[in-house]
Amino acid sequence: MSFRRSQLSIAALFAALGFQYSTWASRIPALADRLHLSSGEVGVLLLAAGVGAVLSFPLVPRLMAAFGSGRLALGAGLVLVGALAGLAVAPAYPVALAVLLVDGVAVGCLNVAMNAQGAVLEKTSGRTTMAKLHATFSAGIFGAALLASGVSSLTDSVLLHFTVAGVVLLALLTAARPGLLHEDLPATPATTGGRARIRPSGIVLWLGVTMFLATIAEGAVNDWSALYLKDVAHAAEHLLPLGIAVTSGMMIIARMFADGWRDRFGDKTVVAYGCGVAGLGLAAALLAGGAYPALAGFALVGLGMAAVSPCLYVAAAHHGSAALTAAATMSTTGLLVGPPVIGFLAEGVGLRWALAAVVLTAWLIIPCVLPIKWPVRTPEPAVS
Repeated sequence: MSFRRSQLSIAALFAALGFQYSTWASRIPALADRLHLSSGEVGVLLLAAGVGAVLSFPLVPRLMAAFGSGRLALGAGLVLVGALAGLAVAPAYPVALAVLLVDGVAVGCLNVAMNAQGAVLEKTSGRTTMAKLHATFSAGIFGAALLASGVSSLTDSVLLHFTVAGVVLLALLTAARPGLLHEDLPATPATTGGRARIRPSGIVLWLGVTMFLATIAEGAVNDWSALYLKDVAHAAEHLLPLGIAVTSGMMIIARMFADGWRDRFGDKTVVAYGCGVAGLGLAAALLAGGAYPALAGFALVGLGMAAVSPCLYVAAAHHGSAALTAAATMSTTGLLVGPPVIGFLAEGVGLRWALAAVVLTAWLIIPCVLPIKWPVRTPEPAVS
């Protein structure tokens, strides 16, 4: 099977995950109106998806061992299609909570499985591709946001929107199926006799902590940029959405080139320098003040953090499915813990100083990457 065919198939999985998440997240206001939810209940609804992803942690190594990453990814993708349908017709709040809990478990499974596929592709081909795969995840988020905007301008029907989105997801899963790899991650000490036992080693814990910090640094700007522009930089109303736009846009662009950087400089160097750039850019923006320095700083965060998660996923996969699952779980935990921690700090010391903590978080990643054993890509010999 050719590298390009497998790359496109795995990219379809990444795009599907980003597309599915962005689809239901974009209609949270409509779901809240239909189910008559308070702000607190919406918060719990969002938390349910994160809790489901964390609950997938002990399940994924067992499922990977039983079915392989390819079949697990496709099965989880089908569950995510069903989750959209369930949300569209959920008659009451408890049902929506249950649906998003299941959605979170499926997200956890697909996240690990698709990154396992990408890591195996890099290992067997000797070519870098993980950053480009993560770029398609971001592109899936962007595409779903465009679809949501278009459908919402025509109709208020969540059911119609999610039906169209479900068809797109099925098309992506169908496109993914032919090129998925049959080879999987090597067995690890945490997996014996076909039964997975999660006993994290020191390096697994270290990778998990690093991924946790990276997720906080990567996601903080998306979560707080608009509020910073409004309350601290006193930006004009039309500039408020641009914080997310410049960060995510720069991240997509950088991820398209980051595999070349990895080939030239190595994963450890790319991660270390990337975190340095992200922290320095945000620090300069906070010191300078003003809307346009902030936008420039946010763009540098997107540039610097673009390759960090892809590289960490590859490093975790090098240590087997248990390590990859732990890294994915800590990534989800960072997404859950980061926003409220920044909010708590902002209430005490102000948002400028709270985002200064994100600068420190980015720079803390640099010493964390030093002891990590980074994989060396060696292509398999050609078979005549």
